[in-house]
Amino acid sequence: MKLGIILNTSEPETAWNALRLGNEAMAGGHTVSIFLLGSGVEIETIKDKTYNVAELMKKFSRGKGSLLGCGTCMGIRHREAGVILKSTLSELLKLIEESDKIVSFG
Repeated sequence: MKLGIILNTSEPETAWNALRLGNEAMAGGHTVSIFLLGSGVEIETIKDKTYNVAELMKKFSRGKGSLLGCGTCMGIRHREAGVILKSTLSELLKLIEESDKIVSFG
């Protein structure tokens, strides 16, 4: 299955759960893309003692998951592409059209 996850928050527990789902799906042999909108593009800056978002992001990247960020949202927040690839709403629409399932967090 091809799973699309939309994350629209930088709240630590929510981001952590979105990444947990993505990693679990990849472990089950599924293809996963996460699209970050709004404050979700700040996911790399989350520092929380309880919710280790950075570790889950590393695991997600190692698992060949696709981590896309809204280019406009990144620009507003002065975020550069890196682990998060700069993307567009056209690419989000394509992700939605091509996914078997879409889950939204935030």
